[in-house]
Amino acid sequence: MRFVSTRLALVLAAAACLLGMPAQADDLDAIRASKTLRIGTEGTYAPFTFHDASGALVGFDVEIGRKVAEKLGVTPQFLEGKWDGLIAGLDGKRYDVVINQVGITKERQAKFDFSEPYIRARAVLITRADRADITSFADLKGKKAAQSLSSNFARLAEQSGAELVGTDGFDQSVQLVATGRADATVNDSLSFLDFHKQKPNAPVKIVAEQTDADASGIIMRKDNPALKAAIDKALESIKADGSYAAIAQKYFGADVSK
Repeated sequence: MRFVSTRLALVLAAAACLLGMPAQADDLDAIRASKTLRIGTEGTYAPFTFHDASGALVGFDVEIGRKVAEKLGVTPQFLEGKWDGLIAGLDGKRYDVVINQVGITKERQAKFDFSEPYIRARAVLITRADRADITSFADLKGKKAAQSLSSNFARLAEQSGAELVGTDGFDQSVQLVATGRADATVNDSLSFLDFHKQKPNAPVKIVAEQTDADASGIIMRKDNPALKAAIDKALESIKADGSYAAIAQKYFGADVSK
């Protein structure tokens, strides 16, 4: 009887301790206490996050980050790092969030939370402006496609029957298409919009695009429902007040949220 009573007393004591323990603090509490939102970003990934001629950090994601912080009532602090270390830095609590066109994938969602998507990109097929023989991905069969060979776009071009011509990235791919050294390139719609914004007279055009879009979101640590809700509300607010549209028009000349 004494053994049972002792054990019961221990259980009740443990329960009392648990009930007295505060719940795990949401990161939003710390952000508001410090009045700072620490944002991880590359700083070398135009037009999303890069340095202008004066050395200032600018870009689509930078301006979105500033607006989100403003809606939260805190100051944004941008902490730059290499792409392959950004998410690890989030995990190590160097950042509160990462805003760097981070694609929403099942693998990432298993470990982290995302805001609602704030930008969407599609694979597009780009040719010279004067070509009429390529109007769909199926028309790539037997044609030369300028591609970064390690990209998903290269796989899509190859699956469509294209012969791949290796490049160092979007700019070189488009240059080969414009000069006729490649028939086409499959690439990112956002990259094309940025390119077209900078060089509206370049002799290239989009002739087809995939229906499915890849969504990106603001990524944060799991188990922070208040922070996620606050960031989602901030994104909704900047879309409603026109801020988002102005930023998208500035960098892409189009709405990139759909």
